[in-house]
Amino acid sequence: MVHSAVKKIKKKLTKAQKQARNAAKKERQKKYQWIFINGKQVRIKRPETIDGIPVDEFIANNADPLWLHRNQLWELIKEEESLSDSYTPVLCVEEDEDGIPF
Repeated sequence: MVHSAVKKIKKKLTKAQKQARNAAKKERQKKYQWIFINGKQVRIKRPETIDGIPVDEFIANNADPLWLHRNQLWELIKEEESLSDSYTPVLCVEEDEDGIPF
C-alpha cells in the first residue's frame, strides 16, 4: 500500500488565540530566564525581587537589627550600628498620687 502525500493545511489563529499566546509568553519570560550550563541552554526560574532589587539585598538595606535578630540573620547586623543607635535604655517608673515612685 502506497501512502499518498497529503498536504496539511495550517489553520490561522484567531485574534483572541494570538493574544492569549502572547500573554502566556510574556508571563513565562517574567518567571524564567535562559542561561548556559555546560554549553547547553537551560531555562531556570528568575530570582525573586522586590521593586526590582533582589530580596537579600533589599533585606540587607532596609531591615532593622531587631528584625534581623528575630529572623536569625545575624550576619547582616552591623556592629557599629547595633552598639550605638539601636539600643537606648528607658527607665519606666510608676508614681503614686503623692509622687512616690513605688
